[in-house]
Amino acid sequence: MDPRQLLLPLPGGGPASGSARGIPRADRVFVNRDLRLSGIDWVGFDMDYTLAIYRQEEMDALSVELMVDRLIKRGYPAYLKKLRFDTRFPIRGLLVDKRYGHILKMDRYKVVHRGYHGMRRLSREEITELYHHKRIRPHTSRYHWIDTLFALSEVTSYAAVVEELERRGEKVDFDKLFSDVRASIDEAHAEGAVYRAVTSDLPRYIDRDPELARALHKLRSAGKRLFVLTNSPFSYTDTMMTYLLGGALPEYPSWRHYFEIIICAAQKPRWFQEGRPLMERDGDVLRNVRGSFERGKVYEGGNLAEFERMVGITGNNVLYVGDHIYGDILRSKKESSWQTAMIIQEMDQEISAHEACHDDLARQRLLEETRDRFEDELRYLQAHYKELTRVPPSPGSSEDAERLRVKRGLERVRAELRSIGTEHDLLAERISQRFHPYWGSLLKEQSEMSSFGLQVDLYADVYTRRVSCLRAYSPQQFFRSPYDLMPHEL
Repeated sequence: MDPRQLLLPLPGGGPASGSARGIPRADRVFVNRDLRLSGIDWVGFDMDYTLAIYRQEEMDALSVELMVDRLIKRGYPAYLKKLRFDTRFPIRGLLVDKRYGHILKMDRYKVVHRGYHGMRRLSREEITELYHHKRIRPHTSRYHWIDTLFALSEVTSYAAVVEELERRGEKVDFDKLFSDVRASIDEAHAEGAVYRAVTSDLPRYIDRDPELARALHKLRSAGKRLFVLTNSPFSYTDTMMTYLLGGALPEYPSWRHYFEIIICAAQKPRWFQEGRPLMERDGDVLRNVRGSFERGKVYEGGNLAEFERMVGITGNNVLYVGDHIYGDILRSKKESSWQTAMIIQEMDQEISAHEACHDDLARQRLLEETRDRFEDELRYLQAHYKELTRVPPSPGSSEDAERLRVKRGLERVRAELRSIGTEHDLLAERISQRFHPYWGSLLKEQSEMSSFGLQVDLYADVYTRRVSCLRAYSPQQFFRSPYDLMPHEL
């Protein structure tokens, strides 16, 4: 088993580099691929869930409540107004099966290991029957991938509504219901209801990081040039960024002074492809841009090619920091040579759970090694017993005694394997519960990476829980990836 599947990677290549010395594990930067900050001239930031860390349960509760009102207007029963839901239920990386109304979690090989229908956990037999006999194709219309924190409310809502409708004996069109739930949440955003609720009570919905301003200042002081690239409209961006950075440091009269370039309403991931014309915002007026970017002004739209041409960069000296695995990380990695840093605010829970499970994980590894030895012994004894039983032995002969000895050995080994299997299953469930009450680890599934963990591994050069974690490192830091072992090298 690859040891990287059992341990979270260490920043800077682990203790040998010394880069993580003295930094609490939760505040470290974790490394998938080498990243030299000394070669980075520009650092770009998404805003939502990157610079601005939302209180997830509050945001999901708001979205569900706004969704219910709009769902009822679409003709759904009025009793949904009292819908019961659990905002702890979803995690990123889930797959919605709209044919059966199931919510699934897969490993890196697209094998389903656990799932729910409403709030009922699917049995192993149900999962095997539906998902193990045919290859799952997650990108077909039957399925919907949940890859953003904004989308978690879709899962919370969908599971709760399925549960309530079926409890009352309603016949449910699972595909249509999911479309209606998504459309209702989208309406709440499009109408500005979510923005209004959040901006009216920012402390309730936003976890303001007191170290964010110092982290940005440290990068700027080292000669890095910073920019914001967000899909949010300017009015919301201005309110949010003022709350996060306004008055934080005396050197910066306003939040805009931290950044060389500010681009709102970017329409990522489209921005990384064809995009749209870049516009300059002057109050409520938008005008075409002529020439180069000007510090202190606000822009909208644009695209990657235009941005690189106007700034005069080639790409690999840009680090882009975001939370959206597709819109920020995957697309920027595929369409450009930018370096990528992913903000995973769930790392708090992942790391604390991993540390709490240290003894159980060690026991689990020991059980797996012991199981391998017993399985080798079982195969040997089975082959030997088969050879002994080809010709019936004479009663009381040495061959008869040997056959009896091997038979007892088989019974002993099978009993040991059953005992190991039972203990291993109990440990696996206990470990899973420490990470998340419904789904286990965000980044792992069984002994493999989860499908979400695989995407982080493939597209994020580094990852951490908050932008402010960069403050613990030198702006010239060399983040060195751990040695990548293949199975034959273990």
